[in-house]
Amino acid sequence: MLDQPLAFVVGPGQRALPLRAVRPTGLDLVLAELPAAAGQFARAAGFRAAAQELLLFPGPDGLGGALLGLGEDRRHTAFGSVAFRLPEGTTWRLEPGDYDPEAATLGYCLGAYGYTAFKAASRAPAQIAPPDAAEPALVAARATFMVRDLINTPANVLGPSELADVTVQLGAKHGATVSRVEGETLTREYPAVAAVGQGSARPAEVASFAWKSNRAGPDAPLIGLCGKGVCFDTGGYDLKPSAGMLRMKKDMGGAAVALGLARMIMERDLPVRLAVWIGCVENSVSGTAMRPLDVIRTRRGLTVEIGNTDAEGRLVLCDLLAAAADQAPSVLLDFSTLTGAARVALGPDVPALFSNDDEFADELIRAGIEVDDPLWRLPLWPAYDCWLDSKVADLNNVSAKPFAGAIVAALFLGRFVQPETIWAHLDLYAWNDQTSPARSEGGEAQAMRAAYAAIESRFGGKGERNSQVT
Repeated sequence: MLDQPLAFVVGPGQRALPLRAVRPTGLDLVLAELPAAAGQFARAAGFRAAAQELLLFPGPDGLGGALLGLGEDRRHTAFGSVAFRLPEGTTWRLEPGDYDPEAATLGYCLGAYGYTAFKAASRAPAQIAPPDAAEPALVAARATFMVRDLINTPANVLGPSELADVTVQLGAKHGATVSRVEGETLTREYPAVAAVGQGSARPAEVASFAWKSNRAGPDAPLIGLCGKGVCFDTGGYDLKPSAGMLRMKKDMGGAAVALGLARMIMERDLPVRLAVWIGCVENSVSGTAMRPLDVIRTRRGLTVEIGNTDAEGRLVLCDLLAAAADQAPSVLLDFSTLTGAARVALGPDVPALFSNDDEFADELIRAGIEVDDPLWRLPLWPAYDCWLDSKVADLNNVSAKPFAGAIVAALFLGRFVQPETIWAHLDLYAWNDQTSPARSEGGEAQAMRAAYAAIESRFGGKGERNSQVT
């Protein structure tokens, strides 16, 4: 789960066939540059360089190469359907053209992903020899593979303890200081996390690590990351219907994305300090589970009335955010599959972004556009804050009103972050309902590359790969 290798990526020096990616406006020039027989073959076959169009052309010894149509698509997804369409057992090199080689490599790699833990793949992707400039794309691809694998893993295999294992292993691999909090210490230090997990036979944990770049001094910017790691969510006593529960192995998608982002930061050795908190828990139904109208305490000291046991993710995050905000980070981000309301508003492909800082929100939006990992900002609308009022506790975990569920959830989390902390909350779907170029059906690392690009732009410049990673 931590390191699915990019086995289809080969080093330089291997014999590779040319893969020429071309747009309609450059087609005539590319065909003229091919050997005469290959150019004639492409013309006779009616190749038009439309997006996702692929044509294999002959050479003197059999297969001579391939043409990939890009149309006007400038995204990495233009290369996202190639790996399994090229012949199995072949090796390819990307010829220079009117495209970004880093984006091309990323798209190729993401399209080559498959989840094979329990069922062997029907075939292997074709191999690729990436250009020298593609190392950042390979870092992003490895992190994405890890995130997808974590989300796709069934809940009987990936429970709270196993997610905590992955967290501390990732931190330790990069030389971080790691920590696991469980049992009575968890109840004392992270009482809301403990309350969510008290109905499960699998104990809750908070796993965390602190890392410092080889290039960072003691006063380097501190990046705080928090992830909701609900390994399965029944809804608790407010039980989900079967259709709503079906994919709840993905309810730890926020934790997976936070870990993927941390991995990218550490592998690229951005000159920052990093602190990561993952709430590893299962929301189950039992005689010990929290009940509607229970009142629980939180790490911040606020009391919360449980208006709905299925609004558990915000309870996990509120303790993590309190711990993270107390470290006075330069920026603080949390990731979670928090509300269905965000999906009603924005659909499955666009995560909802909330932030108390306009400049940082703008940076995240711009970065998402640049790397084709889109976000859309929703407001922390202050007039709705009173909807969380409770007559018996400091606040309720839900509103009695049927409106603005994603906003209300974000406002709840905002109660646990100091106003001076630059904070962004990302409400994700973390799943692809169907396969499309570069996006296989199943778990997805939404917002990870956007957040990395924004952090790199603000704090890091161009990072170098961490020398501790092999």
